[in-house]
Amino acid sequence: MMNTSRNHSRHWVFLPAMICLTSLSLVHEAMAQPASEATFLSNQRQVSFGLPRAGEGYFSPDGQWIVYQAYPVGYPFYQIYVQKLDEKTPRLLSTGRGRTTCAYFTPDQKRILFASAHTDPAIDLTEKKAREEAAQGGRRRYQWDFDPHMDLYTINFDGTGMQRLTDTPGYDAEGSYSADGKQIVFTSNRDGDADLYLMDADGSNVRQLTNTPGYDGGPFFSPDGQWVIFRSDREKEHMLQLYAISVDGKHEVQLTKNLDEVNWCPYFHPDGKSLIWSRADYSKGPASAKFKLWWMPIETTSTTFTAGTPRQITFGDATDVLPVFSPDGKQLLWTSTRGSDATSQLWLADWKTP
Repeated sequence: MMNTSRNHSRHWVFLPAMICLTSLSLVHEAMAQPASEATFLSNQRQVSFGLPRAGEGYFSPDGQWIVYQAYPVGYPFYQIYVQKLDEKTPRLLSTGRGRTTCAYFTPDQKRILFASAHTDPAIDLTEKKAREEAAQGGRRRYQWDFDPHMDLYTINFDGTGMQRLTDTPGYDAEGSYSADGKQIVFTSNRDGDADLYLMDADGSNVRQLTNTPGYDGGPFFSPDGQWVIFRSDREKEHMLQLYAISVDGKHEVQLTKNLDEVNWCPYFHPDGKSLIWSRADYSKGPASAKFKLWWMPIETTSTTFTAGTPRQITFGDATDVLPVFSPDGKQLLWTSTRGSDATSQLWLADWKTP
């Protein structure tokens, strides 16, 4: 992604259709045991409807709602929607203009955090260019732009009272809360390189957590608040690997190491004993790379983070990405193209820990 010599216009293109190391424990490659999705997932069903493409959904703390990003009909950028789980009526939360991403409920469920670029001073031109590109057939591969006008906001659950949390030149996005609601971890390239930052829930007391050339992003706190997991391409551009860092920044652990693979979107199980993510083999190029969900057990202390043997969770030809567990750990929500129309939509299943 970015290092100190890269600029804010840099973007990701990687999907084929879409330091003090006190406990370094790299995940060695392991052949998946013979299995089917039914071993881990049951009662699978699609939960997003009526929008051309939807994804990156997260549960409300009570497990009754989801918030996610989706393309509105006739508009070229993702917007943020909230929806009662298993109902088919999404409600728009964001402004309806500009790029948006990465929505997340506050632990008290009163507000929702998300990133938006609706303040882009050239938004008319930005939208025009995106519409022209779509009219010409769109992008052949998924591309994520690091919009320099992207900032973090919160909004009431009913869509009122939007408040801006960041106002620094450069991309500020990919935010999530600690379990106690006191801190937000997010990605920013405010210093010319995409690193992780922490701030208090009101946007104050911003401090840098990582500072290594290359992209660091997609961070989430561990349930006990002691660690942050994230993805990074610091070893090879675009080839994302998984890492964990203690919230004080003193201990960092690399969890995957295969530079022919892309590993991204890691997420903790609420019991803190495992994590789930998506990975794809790029050794034969992006055209043959298929993203599938993978799971690994973990053991942590305040200073160590040890990864166990990974297991493959989903199979088949569909793209499966961005998995998250429900607050009680009994369900899995993820983005998949497994539907009859092969569009990216949100899917839900009951979860059985391997």
